[in-house]
Amino acid sequence: MPVRTPPMLSVALLSPPYVTLHYAAPSWLPVFAWQPGMRVAVPLGKAGGLRVGVVLDADAPAAPEGVEVKEALWPLERMPLLTPDYLEMVRQLAVRHLASPGDVLGSLLPAGLRTSRVRLRLFGEGKPRTLQLKDVGRMGEAERRVLGEAWTGGQLEMLDAAFDADASEVCVVTKDPPWPVRPSAKRQIELLEYLWEKGAVPRSVVTGAFGASCAAVLGTLAERGLVAVGPPQAVCACAPEDDDAGAGGESGPACVAELADGNGHGGGYVLTPAQRGAADEFAAALDAPHPETRLLYGITGSGKTAVYLELAAHTLRQGRSVMLLAPEVALACKLHRAARTVCGGQDIFLFHGYQSPGERERTFRAIAARTEPCLVVGTRSALFLPVPALGTIVLDEEHDASFKQDEGMVYQAKEVAHFRMQQVRGLLVLGSATPDVKTFHAARSGHIPVARLSDRVGGGTLPDVELVDIKGLSTAESLLAPQSLQALREVVERGEQAVILLNRRGYAPLMYCLDCGAVARCPQCEIGLTYHKGRERLVCHYCGHSVPYPAPCEACRGLHFLPMGEGTEKLEESLAHLLPPGSRVLRLDRDSTRRPGRMEAILDSFARGEAQVLVGTQMLSKGHHFPEVTLAIVADGDLGLNLPDYRAAERTFQLLVQASGRAGRGEKPGRVFIQTRDPAHYCWQFVRAADYEGFFDEEIRRRERRRYPPFVKLALVRASFPADWDKGMAYVEQLTALARERGRAHGVMVLGHTPSPLALLRGRKRFQWALKGPEWPGIRAVFHEMRAAAPRGGQLRLGLDIDPVNML
Repeated sequence: MPVRTPPMLSVALLSPPYVTLHYAAPSWLPVFAWQPGMRVAVPLGKAGGLRVGVVLDADAPAAPEGVEVKEALWPLERMPLLTPDYLEMVRQLAVRHLASPGDVLGSLLPAGLRTSRVRLRLFGEGKPRTLQLKDVGRMGEAERRVLGEAWTGGQLEMLDAAFDADASEVCVVTKDPPWPVRPSAKRQIELLEYLWEKGAVPRSVVTGAFGASCAAVLGTLAERGLVAVGPPQAVCACAPEDDDAGAGGESGPACVAELADGNGHGGGYVLTPAQRGAADEFAAALDAPHPETRLLYGITGSGKTAVYLELAAHTLRQGRSVMLLAPEVALACKLHRAARTVCGGQDIFLFHGYQSPGERERTFRAIAARTEPCLVVGTRSALFLPVPALGTIVLDEEHDASFKQDEGMVYQAKEVAHFRMQQVRGLLVLGSATPDVKTFHAARSGHIPVARLSDRVGGGTLPDVELVDIKGLSTAESLLAPQSLQALREVVERGEQAVILLNRRGYAPLMYCLDCGAVARCPQCEIGLTYHKGRERLVCHYCGHSVPYPAPCEACRGLHFLPMGEGTEKLEESLAHLLPPGSRVLRLDRDSTRRPGRMEAILDSFARGEAQVLVGTQMLSKGHHFPEVTLAIVADGDLGLNLPDYRAAERTFQLLVQASGRAGRGEKPGRVFIQTRDPAHYCWQFVRAADYEGFFDEEIRRRERRRYPPFVKLALVRASFPADWDKGMAYVEQLTALARERGRAHGVMVLGHTPSPLALLRGRKRFQWALKGPEWPGIRAVFHEMRAAAPRGGQLRLGLDIDPVNML
């Protein structure tokens, strides 16, 4: 009989160098059915190293004559982990971002699916035998063939990475700073600071960062109750999957309150005519034979969540899966609780970046193995789960910048969601009270049908908005103007609640040396260090660099500093002395919610009325429903309004309208005070009236006149190099000349180079070019030629950000 030639596999490596290589299928697995989407362990290099890759093609062309092709070592699953549609999405992302499929897959798949630390258990006579994959690599062909026969005959099973207590346990801080630790206990302080910044960290990672000797330090901190070490379930950022009960009672803190904003009853809700009309329109769009996109444009408090869940239930009844995505973990957890209350009989998965790596891997595997429809709730990363029979994707608060991934593999979740729905002829719903200007322009142009929710459910009205001019305000005593503070006191005295938005965390944004006049700055970023009083440290909010406080001034070694400005930590402290006795103030920002469960505990406590005032950053500006809140104060409305970003006015409008929407959601009317030093800015007239369409008309005129999206395609090319590299600027100037020349050839306008607004970050100088053109291919072509001309070696890094949402 003729010898059967093993098929040729095209394999995308999931770790550096992220290339796609050809391997012959192993000869010792002659009858194994190789398929695209399977993971496979393959040899790389002469030292016997192993890599994990994904099979892109199981019938690739044969190698040219004279080229030796290595054999793949072992398949890592019997059935494909990824579907053909999923692989096509990866290919399109790779093309769009000029990356390799392996680079894209390496960014999307959980870490546990990219490791070659896999074991094989061989069953035969006597005790089962366990092998590492590297052991298989050292075997001869005869031994491998025995394993292959056992694999195909069912006498060999594959296990995950060997159990490692350090990898299976995580470490997390259990108490907020300041911690009762002696100043001389530097190792304890370093470890606490590390865990405070990183959150829940596998013990193996802690050991890698601090060395094996950290075990004793961890033990000491655990004994003192400052650190917990245990299984990942103990440090999940949200309520456990099997625990409906939250601190607020049987179903958590008003978990379905916003479903109907007052017209819910029991575990369900009753749709208003407007909500029913939107839900029916979306159901009809889902049932259409072609892909559809819809915008749900509803004011704050209009009950958009109820429409999402009604659509989710309809989609599941049709035998198709649903994704409900939110821009932040807190909102995703709230959506998850609401979905479980309304759709409790369905399989519901929660997926977000605060979960442990092991939990995310288990969810990915479980969904990949499914054939039945399910409901997935999560943040943007959940978009890349291999959900079966996907029918509907909902992006709540679709305008939010968090739907854009800016680091690593850059992507816009809306674009990926649109592509996935095009693949399966499904329905994409974009929901917001303040839609992205580009989204609303597409709606106005007739490309996206709009469903409107123009009234608050339950008869509530939008709050009255007042501007408070603080040009001459001295902040020596309080960041709040007298009239804002008076209104706050009156609300508290009436037994009502208030929220205060200050998008600036920490105690003081700047520390000013009284001896020499210098400002304490980060040595890696040249950004002012923020004073965090609770931690007694000065911290850079961009790279994480921190130093103890007090510490000598770097310029004069003096020890006399004056805190300048006010952050959420200081505002929380000052309000305790300015409000009536017995008043309680809570704070919701990144620092107060670092410990697992703290975010939910703060929101639950405020929802139960245990505090009268909630101070926070933009985390509290959207999605939360507190019926007793009758006053919202924006402490610094100008913050962000004058950033060097063409979206600055849009973002400010969206943030403040969303923050205003927290007031007056119950039966009592609400008021909003916005403090500003520029009351004449055109943005405010539209914020005061919550007039999104008026703002849109003004903003779109300005963008058309200045040639900004949606009237042009815009991308940023970012370059960075070490601050002490003397050749860096010469290369940047060469690239500028090349970009302008090639831009003329491709019809692309090249602006720059210019220093980035954050010109020094993590010890690297940063520059950027803005590329404007009628279509994306020309812009990509210019970047491709710039990258080809850049020096090798990694000193100069170039990156392309298509349609940037962050110009810094």
